[in-house]
Amino acid sequence: MSDVAIVVLAAGKGTRMKSELPKVLHKIGSKTMLEEVLFTANKLNPKRLVVVVGFGADKVKATLSEDVIAVTQKVQLGTGHAMMQALPALDGFEGNVMILYGDVPLLSFQTLKNLLKKHLETKAAVTVLTALVDDPTGYGRIIRDEGTFLKIVEQKDASAKEKQIKEINSGVYCFTSKALREYLPLLSPQNKQGEYYLTDVLSLAKSDGKVVETLITEDLEEILGANNRLQLAELANLRNKRKLTELMLGGVTIFDPNNTYIDNEVEIDPDTTIEPGTFIYGKCHVASNTVIGPYSTLIDTDVGSNVTIERSVIVKAIIHSGAQIGPFAHIRPETTVCEDAKVGNFVELKNSTIGKGSKASHLTYLGDTKLGENVNIGAGTITCNFDGCNKNQTEIGNNAFIGSNSSLVAPLTIGKNAFTGAGSTITKDIPENALGIGRAKQINYKDWANKKKKRKDI
Repeated sequence: MSDVAIVVLAAGKGTRMKSELPKVLHKIGSKTMLEEVLFTANKLNPKRLVVVVGFGADKVKATLSEDVIAVTQKVQLGTGHAMMQALPALDGFEGNVMILYGDVPLLSFQTLKNLLKKHLETKAAVTVLTALVDDPTGYGRIIRDEGTFLKIVEQKDASAKEKQIKEINSGVYCFTSKALREYLPLLSPQNKQGEYYLTDVLSLAKSDGKVVETLITEDLEEILGANNRLQLAELANLRNKRKLTELMLGGVTIFDPNNTYIDNEVEIDPDTTIEPGTFIYGKCHVASNTVIGPYSTLIDTDVGSNVTIERSVIVKAIIHSGAQIGPFAHIRPETTVCEDAKVGNFVELKNSTIGKGSKASHLTYLGDTKLGENVNIGAGTITCNFDGCNKNQTEIGNNAFIGSNSSLVAPLTIGKNAFTGAGSTITKDIPENALGIGRAKQINYKDWANKKKKRKDI
């Protein structure tokens, strides 16, 4: 493969979305359509990656990484005009330029590779991705002369005969940088739309005797775009279905594909089970023999083998092998749950480490906390980690036992094998092997209930 640059056209408003959000920032799954396109585009290792922005330019730019060049198309005058704006960002680049669209998110890496390969093998000035469809309405038609590419005619400029043609232009191209520099300045808006058509570059190249090639995709779903919320939902379902199919064929059990949602970049090893109502988004890896769900959400989380996660939410955490999570646990960022640890129902963790074999089984909040191994956290325990200005840390040593309903006021260190009495508010460090109790002395008032009853009778 030769050097390639990629330009993503993403300037449109998407009026039929009926939204102030730029069309390309609408999501299918956890990612925007533009993010999905860029994720695939980056697999080609482009020398330059350019995004043409327009409506809501600042919002779109805010989502782009530093290695992406953003150029602005202030007035949308067609795809050719958009590429005119992008051309300066390609100064000094000699190679091939692939054109993609921010609202066409299902194109696969393999299709892009095939398009580039065909382009290089035929030494074409331009290669266009086409498709054969039953209903070509709305698409530009591929006009051929005895099988050889001749030109592309847009729907509004097509004759009645041309509108019967089933082969359509996907809008995805591979150009030589030389062809773009030579022919883009020659475009004119002499058409019913009054726009600069990128398709006219193909006609100009063809008339100059340059090679113009096509590649027909057999997967029509890949070239679908979204112009309204209905089509957006259809794309989301198609993207998800593809990912789940890939996982199931790779040895992952998914009980209900119609009620399971997994991002493209998620990696799941064979012999893992995903139960209904589960969402797995972002950069997640799940090792084998793990069961996730039902009704769980994982985001940017690494999960070891033989883990059970039930009805829980886990974000930016590490869950080691053999851990048990849930039901109804909430594990927040920067948390590590070590081997064979248990995080039970209605337990919330934040920026904490739960040591090997340790247990926080129910009704607990641990923030900025480090547990050693085999620590038992009693029900109702909380770490009081925020003093109004700073987050403070609690450290609890191996084999410590924290009695139920303890309030641990950080900063605090509880030693190995130490205990706290149930219902204690602990404000001072507890040494190893010691018992810490911090609660008011109980007083019983004899016959108090009878006296109270007499007062009511008065």
